[in-house]
Amino acid sequence: MAMTQSAPRAVQEQLYERAERALPGAGLGGYALPEHLRFVIAEARGARLIAADGREYIDYVGGAGANILGANHPRVVEAVQRQAARGLHYFGTLNETAIELADRLLGLIPCAEKLIFTTTGSEATAYALRIARAFTGRDKVLKFEGAYHGNHDYAAFSQFPTGPANYPLASADTGGVPGPLQDTMLVAPYNDLAVVESIVRAQRGELAAIIVEPVQRVIFPGDGFLAGLRRIADENDVLLIFDEVVTGFRLALGGAQQYFGVRPDLASYGKIVGGGGPLGCVAGREEVVDRTNPRRKGQADFAYVNGTLHGNPVAAAASLATLDVISEPGFHDALNARAEAFYREMQAVLDRHRLPARVTGRASFWQLLFAGADPRNQIDVLASDLERAKALDLALLERGVYVLPNVRRFVSAVHGDEDFAVTLEALDAACASVV
Repeated sequence: MAMTQSAPRAVQEQLYERAERALPGAGLGGYALPEHLRFVIAEARGARLIAADGREYIDYVGGAGANILGANHPRVVEAVQRQAARGLHYFGTLNETAIELADRLLGLIPCAEKLIFTTTGSEATAYALRIARAFTGRDKVLKFEGAYHGNHDYAAFSQFPTGPANYPLASADTGGVPGPLQDTMLVAPYNDLAVVESIVRAQRGELAAIIVEPVQRVIFPGDGFLAGLRRIADENDVLLIFDEVVTGFRLALGGAQQYFGVRPDLASYGKIVGGGGPLGCVAGREEVVDRTNPRRKGQADFAYVNGTLHGNPVAAAASLATLDVISEPGFHDALNARAEAFYREMQAVLDRHRLPARVTGRASFWQLLFAGADPRNQIDVLASDLERAKALDLALLERGVYVLPNVRRFVSAVHGDEDFAVTLEALDAACASVV
């Protein structure tokens, strides 16, 4: 795609030098692009990012999925500006905007009888696990191999495996995680109810919960998998937690619970629920969520929840404005239909180049994999040609399509026909470069 040069490249190089001095790896998290492809974002316009050197990128990262309406939807910006004038932050007591949002969320989240606010999705999953442990009086949790539940210590197991696990033993993905935590986290392969059932039955006296991403990265659940988890949890007296940080409000207005017709005991949210701002929540059955009631302090089953930015009014205002837009009739049907038509066009490009690659995913989730079939679990992903997929992703990035290599990406409501056309042109050229 054509690149503008409204700012000299030297400006961006100076920014890199400052970042190298201040930030480990000159990054803001766990991703580091090759030096010849990295860029600094100066601003965003809908589904486009403008780099500090003036280059323009079509954005499919979408704030890690948070920006379902793009980076600066006018109704969200207006709501944020209006609330900012009334106050950026309060603490210690209720605010009107947070109460309005809580009431709205109770009407949208199928499992929600009560909820607590958090600042991030990672915080939401951490609190969901704490609440489950407090409610059941048990310590262990079963998760799925390759599932990402945030950046806290309890989540840092078997998120990035390099091979199949010795189920149900989990392995830490990072240094700095206390060794004893490994005994509390169990792991199973996604989409395998038989293994899940055997683990849960063996551990039922010590198991507090099963936590699952209803869509694990771009791996969709097989027929009956989520319903099977609900049955296994019920039969063994453990809680079922949906990590809806990404699926919430994206798959459907009621998230994965509505899309798949399965209701968990607890669900954690981030991303879209904050409208791009720092806000998440945990929702669920009243008797479970009520373990966080501050009036229960001092009781053995009390689950402590507190955060300076919980229910932040600016983030709550962004959320309400976002929910207004995505609640409009037909919003998700239109988004998903346009996305899946785009995937078919991308697949046609891959096929024309006779690449053994596929556009995997559904609804507004997608990724390019060199594999013969859509993956059913993390082992299938590892068995694909990830190096070749990475090369294709980097070739796209070089041509102005912002994706993170070997990472799920998203279509937003503001991606237009021109964005898709330019992306297909870039994919055509990228395919020719990796044959």
